[in-house]
Amino acid sequence: MASEKIIQQKEEEVKELAAKMKDASVVILVNYRGINVADDTALRKSVRATGAEYAVIKNNITRRALAENGITELDEALVGPTAVIIAQEEYLPALKAIYKFAKANEFYTIKGGVLEGKVSTVEELTTLAQLPSREELIAKLAGCLLANVSKLAATLDAVRVKKEEEAK
Repeated sequence: MASEKIIQQKEEEVKELAAKMKDASVVILVNYRGINVADDTALRKSVRATGAEYAVIKNNITRRALAENGITELDEALVGPTAVIIAQEEYLPALKAIYKFAKANEFYTIKGGVLEGKVSTVEELTTLAQLPSREELIAKLAGCLLANVSKLAATLDAVRVKKEEEAK
């Protein structure tokens, strides 16, 4: 049987992880089997650049931390090698980084996750990851607004020219 000190240490790990998960905007569970150290290092760097944490945590500790937050739907996802990505602020950049890497590496797969406190399926997370970023959406909106203003200006100029011709 495990010593009292080890049990206490694991309980602390669970509490710490549960606290991080409670405040997180997204928790993503991924299967990291089949990637090499260089790819893993590059992935960790890109995830860190988004402001998220990437860690390989024992499934039992992850399961207990999720359960402490009232989430038991992901128990079946916690089989085999599992990495946990936790983003506190915006969830989309971290989700996009994971999706991009998973798309390039066939063995690296998203198992599921928790998005703003609700359990999300792989399909939901994948769909969100494929959405354009906030900056892209703002740029598209600005382009649409600018195009309409340009059309209005051209129409008003055409009316002005026609009125000037009629006046002559």
